[in-house]
Amino acid sequence: MGASIDLHLHTTASDGTCTPTELAVLLRQQGIRTFAITDHDTVAGAAEMLTHPPEGMRFIPGVEFSCRSGVGKFHILGYGIDPEDPLLLAAIEEGRQLRLGKLELRLEHLRKTHGITFTEDEVLWLRSQKSPGKPHLGRLLLSRGLGDSMVQVLDIYVNPFKGGNDRIDAAAAIRAIVHAGGIPVWAHPLGGEGKRHKTPEQFAPLLADLLALGIRGMECWYSRYSRQEVAFLTAQAQAAGLLVSGGSDFHGTPKPGLLPGTLCADGDTPGDGALTLAERV
Repeated sequence: MGASIDLHLHTTASDGTCTPTELAVLLRQQGIRTFAITDHDTVAGAAEMLTHPPEGMRFIPGVEFSCRSGVGKFHILGYGIDPEDPLLLAAIEEGRQLRLGKLELRLEHLRKTHGITFTEDEVLWLRSQKSPGKPHLGRLLLSRGLGDSMVQVLDIYVNPFKGGNDRIDAAAAIRAIVHAGGIPVWAHPLGGEGKRHKTPEQFAPLLADLLALGIRGMECWYSRYSRQEVAFLTAQAQAAGLLVSGGSDFHGTPKPGLLPGTLCADGDTPGDGALTLAERV
């Protein structure tokens, strides 16, 4: 059994495969008592959960923005947000439009490079998503029998394409989160799923940039980080006066074998009070 808290979870509102209701059932089965929905560039899943939060569990509404600054690329989580805040919704809409623009470029890349075209209905489905991204393309590619796993089809057909921009300005994302009454947190600061983990030398200027922009927390506990990486990040957060967060980054079938409550690759779980963010939202 993993941790009883998980502050980084995705649903079908973005690129997860569990609906908010299905996710709540799974979390209860896994012994999760405190959780946050942090869908990519949308608050639809969090808003739905707020209408019927599961009894006996603590729910924290969240969001995850894909961002960039002059220094690098980031994912910024927002916790304790008001999903109806106008500035937050404006930032979300900007992110959605950027994602739609990159989707069109990816579709063109698939046509020109691999000779892959989708039906009109499939394209309409892609464009209708609140947060269209690589997993949605991956599902269609898998349905064509073009690979054996999401990771495989994305690595072959989607990831090599580097054009376009689907990230909003990091400063704007942080402002929107704060305006919505939330706490901005740097997600998986050493790198997310499938990414080469950053060295301390690569990490330092990114942290300095986000501190200047007003970041207030760091996701130190993460499902793909070793206990040594968790310890490094926790020490960095404490030295910088940042709140400590943690999450699995659960998506469902796109990440086979990853269960909610997995906050460290070595199976470690945070002790009571370790995730100081949870005490502030």
